[in-house]
Amino acid sequence: MARARDWLVSALVLLVGRARRRPSLEPRRLVPKQPPQPRAELAVLALLGLSSLCAAGFIVVYAVDAIPADTQLLGLSLGLALLFFAIALIVVGKSLVPEEELTHEYPPPAHPHEQALIVEAVDEAVDGITRRRLLKLGLIGTGGALGLAAITPALSFGPALTIKRFLGTPWRRGRRLVDETGKPYRADDIAESSFYKAFPEGGSKEELGAPLIVVRLPRSQLDLGAMAGYDADGIVAYSAICTHAGCAVSMYRTPKFPPVEPRPALVCPCHYSTFDPARAGEVIFGPAGRRLPMLPLRADARGFLRAAGNFNDVVGPSWWGTRLKEPNP
Repeated sequence: MARARDWLVSALVLLVGRARRRPSLEPRRLVPKQPPQPRAELAVLALLGLSSLCAAGFIVVYAVDAIPADTQLLGLSLGLALLFFAIALIVVGKSLVPEEELTHEYPPPAHPHEQALIVEAVDEAVDGITRRRLLKLGLIGTGGALGLAAITPALSFGPALTIKRFLGTPWRRGRRLVDETGKPYRADDIAESSFYKAFPEGGSKEELGAPLIVVRLPRSQLDLGAMAGYDADGIVAYSAICTHAGCAVSMYRTPKFPPVEPRPALVCPCHYSTFDPARAGEVIFGPAGRRLPMLPLRADARGFLRAAGNFNDVVGPSWWGTRLKEPNP
């Protein structure tokens, strides 16, 4: 009997001890677990969606020229995109990321064990977020939309891919030069100390390579170099589109007292790029990076001015995409 009583007491003690030492199902956490916040998560997703839509709206407004008041809409759409994104980050920080205050002093320089604890703490900090994958996709989408909106204005530097329309011109061998009313120019109509606007007969005046500046210079002053023969008895023609920013070259400087004043020059009024018509349109002043494209001329048997070919260079501003090309024949 004594032995049975001893066995019974031992069993009771063992059961009580095991009950007291029952391990917790939950592992010990470094950061207190935060209850799910579905409303906050939905608010963050909504704000990220609004930010993406506003960033996409910025791109649309920038790309469509027909939208009125585009400057104001550009500022409004980009500003709202950044505002919604900032509010989303604030909601994440205030509602979804748990706060913990450490009262002990900072430990000595980090060791692998402490670094592992930090990683574990970060993992546990986001453990209460139930839509982690969806929020991650939302952040990636919003970041991508904002990134596209940020680089969209770079398209204003010039075309990158679709440059075909910048390479073609309406000028062909034999096409006559006409004035704004469509009247053909004769060589005798072009006087010295004046400049004339010309367009291709039967062509569109709105095309980038259409407008010309035509001047007559004494043949003794011409120094065309590789473009020798591009003139028609001292008459030279250049593209009217400045090679700096695409403005119209609309001023012609002629010396009033030639012995002391500068040579004749074509001037763009936007940034005062100045080109020498006697030296194949080379730049003599201003920010333009290359000379004006020159059109070869000839006078036919009746005295009408005609193109003897296409421009010697690409018409328009010096975008990097066109600098590597040549004008279409």
